[in-house]
Amino acid sequence: MSRTSTIQRTTKETEIQVHLDLDGSGKHTIDTGIPFFDHMLAQIARHGYFDMEVKAVGDLQIDFHHTVEDVGIVLGQAFAEALGDKKGIRRFADTQVPLNEALAQCVVDISGRSFFVFNLDLPKTKIGDFDVELAAEFFQAFSANGDITLHFNSPYWSNLHHIVEALFKAFGRALDTAASPDPRSNEVPSTKGKL
Repeated sequence: MSRTSTIQRTTKETEIQVHLDLDGSGKHTIDTGIPFFDHMLAQIARHGYFDMEVKAVGDLQIDFHHTVEDVGIVLGQAFAEALGDKKGIRRFADTQVPLNEALAQCVVDISGRSFFVFNLDLPKTKIGDFDVELAAEFFQAFSANGDITLHFNSPYWSNLHHIVEALFKAFGRALDTAASPDPRSNEVPSTKGKL
């Protein structure tokens, strides 16, 4: 069964189009108008083995916040739709990704309940033109709209680019593992019988 979705969302601030294939090879076409963000979304696709097309047009003349958050909303919706009834998935994943001196941990529960923990104290500064605090905004929006519990931690890092990129890589890996089929069962992985 194909685990794909296509979502389009238009507001007065942004126009977002996403096509997602959970069982891809990491192919991606991404254009948000924010080069660093494009690079981070590419990490999700490549390391999650998701085929992903993202096109976003937003009010970048104001700032990047609306575009980054709205891409998180639409990607989260696309992920939830592509998963379908969640039968036979692994559900949980705990991934750690190093990038040089930085170590990022991402823990995912495809629970049907959104909850977000970002246990990092990143400075309110920029990487190029990208506001670092928008990374957490993206993950929060994805969690809320993908109906997943999502936790991030980092025990150590010193280079800001490295830790943010490691977070996106870990996220892609964790999503891939949690969404992947479990060969032991074709049931919904919950004692409730529903996620």
